[in-house]
Order: sequence, then C-alpha cells, then structure tokens
Amino acid sequence: MTERFIHHLRVELPPATERAAEARLRLADKFPRPALRRMTHLGLLIGSVLDGAPLAPEDALVYASSFAETRALEEFLTSFPAASPLWFHASIHPGGAQQVLIGRQQPIARLWPLAGRTRLVEQALLTALLEPAARVAVVGGEERGTWMLERRVASATSFAFAAILTRQPAGAVAHVAFSPDAQSEGVCPTLQDFAQDLASRRTLNWHGIGGAWSLAWL
Repeated sequence: MTERFIHHLRVELPPATERAAEARLRLADKFPRPALRRMTHLGLLIGSVLDGAPLAPEDALVYASSFAETRALEEFLTSFPAASPLWFHASIHPGGAQQVLIGRQQPIARLWPLAGRTRLVEQALLTALLEPAARVAVVGGEERGTWMLERRVASATSFAFAAILTRQPAGAVAHVAFSPDAQSEGVCPTLQDFAQDLASRRTLNWHGIGGAWSLAWL
C-alpha cells in the first residue's frame, strides 16, 4: 500500500453566477495588489484555497484541471478577427496555479501540471504519492464556461481545492491510499465531484488501474 496523509484542506465552491470581477472583490485581501488585477477567476480560487498553506522551496505541487483558463480563452476567441494580445496571454500563460506562485514569489521544487477527464483525480493522486518531496500540494479547479460549455469543452461550474499531503499521520484530517492489485467497487470521481466530496468530507473508495483507491477521514 502506498499512502499519504492530508493536513491542510480547503475547497472553494462559489455561486454559479460569480465572475472574475466579483471574486476579485471577495478575495482581494488574499493577494498582493499588483498581482490581483491580472488574476483569472481560476487563479483567484486557487489562491484562496492555498491561503494559509505557504509552500517551501523543497515542496512540490500537482495541478489538475481539464479546461484551465476557460473564460480567458473564450474572450480571446471572441476577439477575432482583431485578436486580443491581452486575452491570448491570459488564456495560455501562466495558468491558475502559476499565477498564485508568481504573485506570492513562492518557489517550489517541482510543478506537475495534469490535464484529463475520466481519471484525472486518480492521476493527480498517484503523482502525489510517487513524488519524492515530503510535502506535496494537490491542487485542482475549473472556471465556468459560457459558449464553450454549450459545446461541451468547458466546466459547468467554477471550483477549486487544495490539499497538502505528507507522510506524517500526526495532525492529519484524512488518509489517501493506493493498494496495488486490490479490488474495490466504485469509479474514479470527476474533478468537480472530488471537490464536492472533499467539501462534504465524504469517504471514497474506487477501483483504479492496477489497484484500489481509498480516502478516509480521521
């Protein structure tokens, strides 16, 4: 069995109607002012869930998102034929997690950006379990799309979560484990469902590729 223990855990599940400008006002005290105006909605949510959990240069971060900066990409595509350089930059670089690290001038040992859908949660957790750093932040999130949502290439809701995983059980709030060759019922949760499961402290068990996953609250 390969395992880690969750210590810091925060989840952002904002109202469906919230936009970046509203999140910027709500979360203004969590960011350096010069960085605040350049943050995307996803970057703001990720900064919020990482608040209170400063990372050290020897720590690692696993970043999971299926669609990343959806609203910035929508704005960029809508700006054609006079393509907007501002929205182009925001849509591709830096991503939500990088915005937070850059704004807070927070170096880390390694950043693992992951994209996917069906098994994205499993991939993120496996990356964290195999990461050699003693502390690993597992961060995920999306921002709600508009016309891209109608084409099924965007998230239906905005959300973010952050969990700090270590090998130390003392003071932990949850336990994450992968047991090779073991059997379990259930399917891997989507990234959105995983965020909601974390917020509601739901126990999870599912069958993954090569073994069984579990998340139990302590």
